[in-house]
Amino acid sequence: MTLTFRLTDKQQSLRSMLKGTATHILLYGGSRSGKTFLFVFAIVTRAIMAPGSRHVIFRKHGVSVKHSIGKDTLPKAMQLAYPNMPYKWHEKDGYFSFPNGSEIWLCGLDDKERVDKVLGKEYCTLYFNEASEIPLASFTVAMTRLAQQIKRTDGEMMSHKCYVDLNPTTRNHWTYRLWIDGINPDGEMPIDMEDYAYEVVNPTDNLPNLSADYIARLEAMPDRQRKRFFEGVYTADVENALWRRDMFKRVQKIPDDLIRIVIAIDPAISNEVGSDETGIITVGLDRGGNAYVLGDDSGKYKPEQWVQKAVASFDHFDGDRIVGEKNQGGDMVEAVLRAHRPDIPYIGVQATRGKVLRAEPVAALYERGKVFHVGRFDILEDQLCSFTSDYDRKAVGMSPDRVDALVWALTELFPRMTRRKGSGKPIIRSIGTIA
Repeated sequence: MTLTFRLTDKQQSLRSMLKGTATHILLYGGSRSGKTFLFVFAIVTRAIMAPGSRHVIFRKHGVSVKHSIGKDTLPKAMQLAYPNMPYKWHEKDGYFSFPNGSEIWLCGLDDKERVDKVLGKEYCTLYFNEASEIPLASFTVAMTRLAQQIKRTDGEMMSHKCYVDLNPTTRNHWTYRLWIDGINPDGEMPIDMEDYAYEVVNPTDNLPNLSADYIARLEAMPDRQRKRFFEGVYTADVENALWRRDMFKRVQKIPDDLIRIVIAIDPAISNEVGSDETGIITVGLDRGGNAYVLGDDSGKYKPEQWVQKAVASFDHFDGDRIVGEKNQGGDMVEAVLRAHRPDIPYIGVQATRGKVLRAEPVAALYERGKVFHVGRFDILEDQLCSFTSDYDRKAVGMSPDRVDALVWALTELFPRMTRRKGSGKPIIRSIGTIA
């Protein structure tokens, strides 16, 4: 079958790696660099080459894999590469079928019932898309289903392939440990590196498909985000950071005995290129005095957007109060909330000391094992592990908005932390409430 399009030069060079002997193949790098398209194209080609073969694409959220892959990337790959090949989407079961009997399944790891159904079958290709959000345990379990024995149209057996991609996070992530360090983090055992291959793919490798404005926006990002989304590099944690990776304790489900839930907002002044994010963090407190980070909805938003995000989290988690910082936003948070939901419980807070002094008691809670993360919050955790004890003395050029929002939330849940030791004066001053 003749292809009617041309892959980028980088994608062309990567095809030999995809066809090689390595089973486990990792592509990591910056945003919109062509990683996803190449893997989806490879899976479609494999499905066509091996009648009756099964393939599965995983993401953390079912909604994301359906919209990103099912409604965007895969149809584009079919239109460009195989425009005359019929295929069908089965909405109820969540898979594409081809005339030769092959199937490509889509699965969100947040849906246990669906995961159980998908993992009840064997596959010859597994693809973990946006793996920075996928836990090692989910990857390990899914790998047990890379077992389908199927022949290609040329009579040869179809090789097993595991594809993984991500915008790199820190060197503590399981993808770095496996592919770069050559160590399985589950047991710290060395792996057979002959069976693993990886390559870096960045936006500059996909210039024919990207606008100059998009590249400029990536280049204008703060240093840590630029390294991840433009330069595509794993980053090391900062030595004098208040948080360390081993301080993050995880649970997979929200406890049933939460007695209080707050949503904290650290508003940005603008949402222009290079501006700070608006931090929106949801945290709950259980009867035993332990806190749980439930959600991170931070991002670059206009006021009407971040208030919708915060109120949606308030409703979803059945929150008790929204907390908003007044130092930067003044009365803006209260005004925007009143316009959107006049009756929502709210308290405005104002810092009376620097960020480090406010953050240190929260870091101490983590050190004592009093804070748990429900799942992974990679961007928040990266920011925590780069927040240093000398932050207030440095001209860092960006605000740790997610950290700030987390600090507001946990200080609201642990009010004794708002007192300076030996002075009785608050580190954070409450301003007022709505309802």
